[in-house]
Amino acid sequence: MDPSVSERPVLEIDGADFDDLEGFARAFSSLLEDWTWNQNLDAFNDILRGGFGTPDGGFILRWRNADRSREVLGRDETVRYLERKLERCHTSNRAAVSADLEAARRGEGETLFDLIVEIIRVHGPGGSEAEDGVELELL
Repeated sequence: MDPSVSERPVLEIDGADFDDLEGFARAFSSLLEDWTWNQNLDAFNDILRGGFGTPDGGFILRWRNADRSREVLGRDETVRYLERKLERCHTSNRAAVSADLEAARRGEGETLFDLIVEIIRVHGPGGSEAEDGVELELL
């Protein structure tokens, strides 16, 4: 194992502690120093780059009860998220968000859990922004 990985702080989140995206955002925000994440996935991506309350030099995100999170951040919560996003998005994005919403209602496409995990993995080993040093452990 790379010694620099073992020196990184471990931030832990427990999927048993939340039932929806708002709860995940509260749980994740509690890991941040003087910062609150507002449930926007673009902002989540930015936070993982650093400078928004995460440890300098990367960290390990240990996600306990990830299977439960996969369920609660699944299809129903994805539809709910996209409905809210459609209400707030810029008119130029409405068609794309509407298409995503209709696909989610049909049970197609990525769930919120999938999207969140994908964003995290971009910032870790093998990701396009691996230099951020974020390692995900799904337990």
